[in-house]
Amino acid sequence: MTDKGRTFSVAPMMDWTDRHCRAFHRVLTREALLYSEMVTANAVVHGDRERLIGWNPAAEGRVALQLGGNDAGRLAEAARIGEAFGYAEINLNCGCPSDRVQGGAFGACLMKTPTIVAEAVAAMKAAVAIPVTVKCRLGVDDQDTEETLDAFVAMVKAAGADALIVHARKAWLQGLSPKENREIPPLDHDRVHRLKADNTDLSIAVNGGLRRMDECRAHLEVLDGVMVGREAYQNPEILLDVDPTLFEASAPAGDVFEAVQSYEPYIAAELERGTRLHAITRHLTGLFTGRQGARAFRQGLATLCMAPDAGLEQFRAAVARVSREASPGAARAA
Repeated sequence: MTDKGRTFSVAPMMDWTDRHCRAFHRVLTREALLYSEMVTANAVVHGDRERLIGWNPAAEGRVALQLGGNDAGRLAEAARIGEAFGYAEINLNCGCPSDRVQGGAFGACLMKTPTIVAEAVAAMKAAVAIPVTVKCRLGVDDQDTEETLDAFVAMVKAAGADALIVHARKAWLQGLSPKENREIPPLDHDRVHRLKADNTDLSIAVNGGLRRMDECRAHLEVLDGVMVGREAYQNPEILLDVDPTLFEASAPAGDVFEAVQSYEPYIAAELERGTRLHAITRHLTGLFTGRQGARAFRQGLATLCMAPDAGLEQFRAAVARVSREASPGAARAA
């Protein structure tokens, strides 16, 4: 592994990896690199920056800012703003296939225009001192995932990208929804391994379909990093295994109940700021996956924690529905 700082990361996920989600993930792993949701460069430059990219370094630790866009100058300006906010990395999204990004000709569309990506990377590298990375797909639509991916990576690397994170699927821009694009195109992890073999001087991580720590360890025999997305969100208890398994460090908490207690001061502080409890606890629905009482806990989040005046008392009541003696089962697959 050539880049310990990117050994394990939690993927940027729209509507999921907001500041509350990241603060929760941080009580489960100290070592993982966390990512923001994708924010367009135009929004960063012209919008409400505190709302869009504001974050809490004490609670969230090391976080990368993912940007969307295709204008090199605007991306460079947004990268400077992100660096000033304290983000540890700027990442360019070249993998999202949603209608919104297609309408703006960015995201996965950029796989078709590597020259634009290279210009953007070079501009951002010139603008900031922190790492600039790219998250991409194997290709889009009918692209050849051998030749076109090699050409794309060659241009991105020549532009100075510090690392590449590859979602090991194609994206189909027509005919598949964003959800289907995360599931239907077949995974090809071996293609990412071959890419690394041909680019030993570039830090390369793989994303897509990773659910177990043993899978992560196997990829790290070949690659510089692994990125886990939906599994980390829908079954966050697995993050307790990241530090001891991949970093030879103790986990921040002995179990998920201890992690919840560690998260309570953050919840209390946010409630004091006027944040509604549901905005925070909506990210915890998968917390007790595999434990007796998990369904009752989710029901508690959907009822007790939804009230406008709900507070820690209601959250604790939901947690109390879960058995502490139950085996985690599949929740922490090693």
